[in-house]
Amino acid sequence: MSSLPRLEWLPEVLEQAGLKVATVDGWKERDRPGPFGPVMGVICHHTAGPKSGNMPSLRTVTEGRSDLPGPLAQLCLGRDGTYYVVSAGRCNHAGTGEWQGLKSGNTNFIGIEAENAGTRDDPWPEVQMDAYRRGVAAILKRLGQEATMCAGHKEYALPRGRKPDPLFDMNEFRAAVTGFMKGTLPVPALIPAIESADQSGVGAAPRPTLRRGSTGELVKQVQKKVGVSADGNFGPKTEAAVRGFQRTHAMVPDGIVGPKTWAALDARNNTMTRR
Repeated sequence: MSSLPRLEWLPEVLEQAGLKVATVDGWKERDRPGPFGPVMGVICHHTAGPKSGNMPSLRTVTEGRSDLPGPLAQLCLGRDGTYYVVSAGRCNHAGTGEWQGLKSGNTNFIGIEAENAGTRDDPWPEVQMDAYRRGVAAILKRLGQEATMCAGHKEYALPRGRKPDPLFDMNEFRAAVTGFMKGTLPVPALIPAIESADQSGVGAAPRPTLRRGSTGELVKQVQKKVGVSADGNFGPKTEAAVRGFQRTHAMVPDGIVGPKTWAALDARNNTMTRR
């Protein structure tokens, strides 16, 4: 593992902000050679990738391009608001530029590559924009910085006009980030509870979102459905099994049992019962 400062706190900080998080295998060790830190802010990017798909650029950001080795950013942000943690270290995301007197974006900034084609006919989903604002706010609070330490790549890059990303208004973006940091903007629940019922359809009660660290009878239910030992502790083996289940059912493999995953697990159980 590299001796450089690590950003291993990224998943926890984003999850505590109520955001969906999926780590990419090897993220803790993945980085580029060179100085890293102190980390002072965030640079916002868009991928300029395909117009469809949740995070089709994930592999490119992780592995790089023929002209630029990866990782190309610490974080990716899918169209459904899921953050993918690619790297805990230095990444090739910034290039030549300057923001708030800092001239080494790769050394002093965390890069977020949000999935968007970078064209006017690819509108940003509100769930993605909300996650973008709240994720940046959570990171800056962790760094002890204000919203002024968030820059668009187009604002950082030199010479001026070298980069267009992201296309949205960064002043409005920073104003919203400030609102979340100060608590003056409401924080919507992106992963709501859903209702469950017994086989007769009565006795509905809210079922919470489950993730690593959860415990109890509902965790046992999930473990039985995904085929791991039902000990009631949502650990790494349960998370891996949930990810596998999500992949086979065309869902974001984030290892989190939210409404969509609960519904798919229930549907699978009903199908097996009818057999």
